[in-house]
Amino acid sequence: MILFIKYLLFLLLTLSVLGAAYYSAASRRAESSEERGLKRAVMNILLGSMLVLLALMSMFLFHGSTVSIIVEAVFLLLGAFNIFSGLRSYGYYSGAGKSRPQR
Repeated sequence: MILFIKYLLFLLLTLSVLGAAYYSAASRRAESSEERGLKRAVMNILLGSMLVLLALMSMFLFHGSTVSIIVEAVFLLLGAFNIFSGLRSYGYYSGAGKSRPQR
């Protein structure tokens, strides 16, 4: 069962890296600023999920030394912040932020 979880995490990590690379390239080629913001928001979500998956993989692969626990915690925090930031940006660029008055 643990081996299945390791392979599943590796597959999800690979998909998130490939997706982040695709959306990074697509955001650079986007014409409008809204489209660029949407693609960068998705890229940010995928990079955050990549960091969370990397932390989960290291939890399963390495036994708990102090350094690995600190690195895992940092990756989890950075990944959670990237996911939150990407979701907030995606909400802003997808239309939820357009009903706000301009300053």
